[in-house]
Amino acid sequence: MIPPSSLGSARAVACPSRRRVRTPGAVRRPRAMAITFCILMTLTVSAAPKQNASAVAQIRSVLRTQQEAWNRGDIDEFMNGYARSKSTTFISEDTVRRGWETVRDRYRKKYSDRAKMGVLTFSDLEITPLAPDSAVVLGRWKLERAKNRPHGRFTLIFRRLPKGWRIVLDHTSTATPAP
Repeated sequence: MIPPSSLGSARAVACPSRRRVRTPGAVRRPRAMAITFCILMTLTVSAAPKQNASAVAQIRSVLRTQQEAWNRGDIDEFMNGYARSKSTTFISEDTVRRGWETVRDRYRKKYSDRAKMGVLTFSDLEITPLAPDSAVVLGRWKLERAKNRPHGRFTLIFRRLPKGWRIVLDHTSTATPAP
């Protein structure tokens, strides 16, 4: 029987493949990877507020352009704020509409002349980036028309697409008119 104190050396002799030989590079590699990871994380975290500020400014610009287009009576330019996609979704009046063309046709039919369009104002905008390529926007809308002043709230989902930030989902509600 082999005494327990000599088992370690017996194993080393009997099974040379179990030995761990550390080369200088093997020690440095994990340390270098950890340092690189920390540097990349620091850069990512410090860049996030700048990216968010830029995204918020770009989304505000899209909404401002939409408001100006609407107030000129230009529905086609207003629609440039939406993603030109079959999956673009518009929800209002208990109806879900899908597709950029469908949404545009709805606007053209419902707001067929300048009197119906009135003057649009967006307000109380809350823009929250969700990821580098998506954001949610809460806000109020109001139309000033000769005979009435409809208003309500909206929730928009924006995505950063190759052509810039665009609305991919719009959920708009109308407030009940005051008596």
